[in-house]
Amino acid sequence: MGGMDEIKLFSGSSNLPLAEKIAEYINVKLGKMELGRFADGEVNVRIGETVRGYDVFLVQSTNPPVNENLMELLIMIDAFKRASARSVVAVIPYYGYARQDRKARGRDPISAKLVANLLTTAGASRIITMDLHSEQIQGFFDIPLDNLQSFPIFLEKFKNCDRAETVVVSPDIGGVKRASKFAEKLGVSLAILDKRRPKDNVAEIVNFIGDVEGKIAIIFDDIIDTARSLVESAKVVERMGAKKIIACATHALFSGEAIERIMDSPIEKVYITDTIHHENLPDKFEILTISRLFGETIMRIVNNLSVSILFR
Repeated sequence: MGGMDEIKLFSGSSNLPLAEKIAEYINVKLGKMELGRFADGEVNVRIGETVRGYDVFLVQSTNPPVNENLMELLIMIDAFKRASARSVVAVIPYYGYARQDRKARGRDPISAKLVANLLTTAGASRIITMDLHSEQIQGFFDIPLDNLQSFPIFLEKFKNCDRAETVVVSPDIGGVKRASKFAEKLGVSLAILDKRRPKDNVAEIVNFIGDVEGKIAIIFDDIIDTARSLVESAKVVERMGAKKIIACATHALFSGEAIERIMDSPIEKVYITDTIHHENLPDKFEILTISRLFGETIMRIVNNLSVSILFR
């Protein structure tokens, strides 16, 4: 890649506020582009400035409406490639379909792989995303992928906590690695909930490992979708004697009645990031921006510097 004077940053419609913060951090202006729909709903993209020979960074989360935002992203990538951009880096703060990363049952699709194929075929040169639900998704791509981690943002929030009275809780076995790293960096102990999923968006907690009695419990996860699993986890932690329950999650989908469930739960505070844009959330929720991490990553890629050093 060339230097910072040879890049252009554009945004899809899914998370314009985050793209604006990233642009401010790296000191560039957002590129001009019009996104519209034809009468039948087809996506229409018009790039409003030359991108010939530039390295284009395109910010677009694939959150709900996931299929609309994904199709918009694919068409934008195609448009930039056909406009002779030197490279097109898809900055996808939230990577949709990441939970469909394997065949859990016979005849299941592996949709995360399909999306990887679509992005590559459309012409993406590189992918930058954050907290993939399953790290093995990185292997679905034949182009470079940077899977950023959100824990430095949450560490900053809890850096002054009482280590002896704080415990990080992984809400399931699959999230142990993520929660364990956060607990290690924070310097506190770890507890684990073991749950089973009889069907999609339904979780049953069967075992609890660790000690939260009389402590501040931080439930650390990557996604809050319907919040059923999070609320059930909080109830178990409360029964185990935790004196205060806090939740942290990178991607806040908040499907259906998720917010209402959290408001009625024993959780006192919920920290989320702005990988998905939200407005007018209740006071129980606090949004932490990840724009600095994405901005720093973009500058390091452009200048051929290490990205992994940001998460040591």
